[in-house]
Amino acid sequence: MRISRPSSLSLGAALAMAGVSCALAQTPEDQQKTDAGPAIGAPATGAKAMEALVKARARQKEAPSARSPSPVPPTPSTPMRNRAFEALRSRKPSPVLEERARAARLAGEAQLARDREAMGKRLAQALGLEAPSTQAIVDAVAPAATRAWVPVLFVSSSMPITTLRTYAGHLERAHGVLAFRGMPGGLTKVSPMAKLSAQILRRDPGCEGPACAMRDVQLIVDPILFRQHGVARVPALGLLPGDPTQPYCEREEDGPASVRAAHLVYGDAALSGMFEAYARLGGKEEVRDAQTRLERR
Repeated sequence: MRISRPSSLSLGAALAMAGVSCALAQTPEDQQKTDAGPAIGAPATGAKAMEALVKARARQKEAPSARSPSPVPPTPSTPMRNRAFEALRSRKPSPVLEERARAARLAGEAQLARDREAMGKRLAQALGLEAPSTQAIVDAVAPAATRAWVPVLFVSSSMPITTLRTYAGHLERAHGVLAFRGMPGGLTKVSPMAKLSAQILRRDPGCEGPACAMRDVQLIVDPILFRQHGVARVPALGLLPGDPTQPYCEREEDGPASVRAAHLVYGDAALSGMFEAYARLGGKEEVRDAQTRLERR
């Protein structure tokens, strides 16, 4: 039997079949290696991209920056310009408005000058470059005006604390003063008087310590005031035209504080009743303000 050479078509078919067989016979490890082939070229691709980006940024820096042109207002046409000038020429001046504007401008300039001068003086005084005005010093150190007809209740430390506390509450509203002849324990001992004052003025009798709220009532110790009015028993009420809280060593001989009360009312009664008795004795005008303040709630 004659042996013949295979044709080219048969040879191509044979090679195709062999390639398919090799592909089918490829192991999983070979497939993984084949799949990983493109990843080997990824770093090279990334390096090319970075190089292109660097070149682009360099070209951007070298190129002149593009700036937006400044806005140019439109050029008005000739008719529009003529109408504007005609409107300005036809405007009628108002003398009233011009006078008001001129007056406002002058007033503003004057006020600005005054403010500058005042602030300059204050700054100089604050820095010690200029002494304050004499009037400012007088206003700062001027004593407050004394109250007219101050009710003074002459009391004693031997009176019950509850009674003294009640009088203190009434005198707070009437702007009065509690006067003692002396201090318990003698003038050389201040502690008993301080304790007694705290007991009388403390709003809450059960409160202890320096944080307790106190009544706004003045307590004075003035034996000369007792002797001047001839107070023989307490309580006694008198109304003085001056300030009884001023120390007697600083009072003027002819001043208001040296004037005696016109009347004295004795008796352990309510302060309102003592005011009424004082008015009946002829001191109606003197006691009127104190009565009004006491009745006000």
